[in-house]
Amino acid sequence: MKKLLMAACLFLPALAAHAVIDPALLKPLAGDDPDARIEAVTKIAVLANDDAATLLQAMKDDALFVTLDGKVLIVIDDKTLDPATGQTSTVPEGAEAITVNNRLRGAVEAALSGLKLFSRERKLRMTAALELQKAIDPAQAPLIRKAFEKENDADIKAILQLLVSTANLQAPDPALRKSAVIGLAGSTNANLKPLLQRMLEKNTDGSYVEPDESVRVAVVATLGDINSRLMRTEFVGNLFYGISLGSVLLLAALGLAITFGLMGIINMAHGELLMIGAYTTYVCQILFRKYLPGVVDAYLIVALPAAFIVAAAVGIALERTVIRWLYGRPLETLLATWGISLMLMQLVRTIFGAQNVEVANPSWMSGGITVLGSLVLSYNRIIIIFFALFVVVAVWLLLNKTRLGLFVRAVTQNRRMADCVGVSTAKIDMMTFGLGSGIAGLGGVALSQLGNVGPDLGQSYIVDSFMVVVLGGVGQLAGTVIAALGLGEVNKFLEPVAGAVMAKIFILVFIIIFIQRRPQGLFAMKGRSVE
Repeated sequence: MKKLLMAACLFLPALAAHAVIDPALLKPLAGDDPDARIEAVTKIAVLANDDAATLLQAMKDDALFVTLDGKVLIVIDDKTLDPATGQTSTVPEGAEAITVNNRLRGAVEAALSGLKLFSRERKLRMTAALELQKAIDPAQAPLIRKAFEKENDADIKAILQLLVSTANLQAPDPALRKSAVIGLAGSTNANLKPLLQRMLEKNTDGSYVEPDESVRVAVVATLGDINSRLMRTEFVGNLFYGISLGSVLLLAALGLAITFGLMGIINMAHGELLMIGAYTTYVCQILFRKYLPGVVDAYLIVALPAAFIVAAAVGIALERTVIRWLYGRPLETLLATWGISLMLMQLVRTIFGAQNVEVANPSWMSGGITVLGSLVLSYNRIIIIFFALFVVVAVWLLLNKTRLGLFVRAVTQNRRMADCVGVSTAKIDMMTFGLGSGIAGLGGVALSQLGNVGPDLGQSYIVDSFMVVVLGGVGQLAGTVIAALGLGEVNKFLEPVAGAVMAKIFILVFIIIFIQRRPQGLFAMKGRSVE
């Protein structure tokens, strides 16, 4: 009823100014013939104006009445509106609500969804066209054709043309059906395949569902074209999501490449540093919602340095209190950091609870770009890809163009010689571990934009991170980048064929075999002394 009241307020001036709904179209609505009522709904929808929208919304809200003399009225509270004249009056004696059964209600809802194609807002028209692609009623064909004729946007017009062709697949004229089949050849909508394949099937008596042979020939050609387009779309989709997964793995593994690759520390708590970065993002979101609701979309900009600082501080605390005593003792380091990871997870459960928390994407990261007709490249994944590249470049510059990077490389290649020339190796160890931990915090920020955040978040990436570092070559930044993107692509292309679990197993077996043949990974560290 609220929707009806709003519609009436918006459209009442238009109805009062002119009467556009022919009484002949309204008359079947008061009758008992279900087919005639549905046909009337379709014809009213084709009017594609505010009056038609008001009437159809009234039917949906059970606010359409019929008087004793057969006049159809819209009832709003204790007033009536005559859609044929635009006049308002009180509710007459004996007026009864028009019964709307499920079949008629479905036709009304379909008509209302089709009317969105005439909205003044492009976004609403595009959304309506895409929704109709999922399920189209042949009765909507006249409405879609009218929208196609009035549409000026090329992208929406192309979708509407496909919708018209889809609706015409059931037309009685063979020439129209053939034209519709040929018109669908440029589609990438997989939902069309069952409709077209159905036309090639046979009935129980041996006859084809589609009796015209020329139409069947066109169906075979169109199916081949659609399958070819779908394969290209799937390939591009796997390529994009493989790069996206690789970027996430890269952010997760980059910090580990520093702590494990450059320092030789097997840090099993690295995943929990990712988790800390994600929860820092969650806290920033809460603070912005409470104290700065007007600029809540900016929380992510603050979360990036905050996550880096918090994760780096936790990493430095771990290095100073525990890890500094375990250098050169890999087994003890592994066990100690594994215990620390359990403690960090329990600490987060105590503070935030065991349930996952939601970190919402800012509005500027919501939505995506539609390519190849149906493939949506989401903004959040695109931004994460570029963010991962930015972090890689920043780390490379830090390690190769700064004094800290020089000291890190010196300590990595020959700790004793660096100590002899005055480099504070203990301080460099602390800063290097803090840097790796801070980068893990940045990875947590990225992960928070792809899914919910929970205490077990880091456990999902610790094994993959070690695989990336080992495969790329211990201590090699370029190897980490190539390994992360490569594993992401291989995983995404294997999943549709072998399934998610088997894809992981195949990758693990490949890495084991590869390391057996080339223990140094893709790139070997040069200049490292054997101590």
